[in-house]
Amino acid sequence: MYQPETYVIALSFMFVTMLCWGSWANTVKLCPGYRFQLFYWDYVVGLIVGALVWGLSLGSMGATGLAFLPDLSAADGAHIAWAMLGGAIFNVANLLLVAAIDIAGLAVAFPVGIGLALVVGAVSSYLLAPAGNPWMLFGGIVLVVAAIVCDAVAYGLRESERAATSRRGVIISLISGLLMGSFYPFVSRSMTGSHAPGPYAAAFYFALGVAICAVPVNLLLMRKPLDGKAAVAMSGYGKAQPAWHVWGILGGMIWCTGAVLNFVASRAHIVGPAVSYSIGQGATMISAAWGVFIWREFATAPAKAKQYLVWMFLLFLVGLGLVALAPLY
Repeated sequence: MYQPETYVIALSFMFVTMLCWGSWANTVKLCPGYRFQLFYWDYVVGLIVGALVWGLSLGSMGATGLAFLPDLSAADGAHIAWAMLGGAIFNVANLLLVAAIDIAGLAVAFPVGIGLALVVGAVSSYLLAPAGNPWMLFGGIVLVVAAIVCDAVAYGLRESERAATSRRGVIISLISGLLMGSFYPFVSRSMTGSHAPGPYAAAFYFALGVAICAVPVNLLLMRKPLDGKAAVAMSGYGKAQPAWHVWGILGGMIWCTGAVLNFVASRAHIVGPAVSYSIGQGATMISAAWGVFIWREFATAPAKAKQYLVWMFLLFLVGLGLVALAPLY
């Protein structure tokens, strides 16, 4: 399998992760009228397809470790279970996050959920596998969290006339953040020790864990949506436009591409999972950039909201720079 041999390549993998994780949700916007629960079935298919594509390409090249298919069969049950458990936790977190956005709005749900996930995931990953200068790493994380707070304030100013956020939405955001920040250490654990799969095989087992967990959880959310909307009928999946299925699968493949490259970068001897995960969760700001510059979500926002956006991007860039440089010092 291919494994980065220099920090520059590993860093580029982490930045691609950030771009992918912050961009895949644009495919949802391209499917107006398609309930997310139905979109999610295509998204899960895209995750599995993406894991196979990368496993059979980069995962089968290079002279490091085993090739993708032999690696799948060489992994033992315990390590496979860790990867699949990580996928199951991510699946629940991802579905809860979307529900929280519908209930509480993006101004609260995304910054609270992903901000908490960044802190939980980075700290737990560092405790399991310390790598990099801790002062630079956690100093950068503090700045990224501050950027997320500025993002939340900007959204709040833009939606100043919005009804008060329900307590249920905040609680769901917190639960989502805890779970989103908890899945990565399980994936990291799955790639550690003897008979452990490499990052490409681990990504495939991770995708299987997402798919298996999605069946009961997504079906439950179709029957009882947390956003209070009407139940979703499975018949709507077959009636959806063909382009919507394509966008759903592509969305899953985009997220999976980020995950695979992130897992690969985390196994590079100089990086470590804490740095890899932290940079990947900079996706929050990439998502914000899509909203600001492409979807023009702040075109009519007050000037003060735009000032917070400037601070958001500055804090984000400085914080991300510290995290990126932490392994070198």
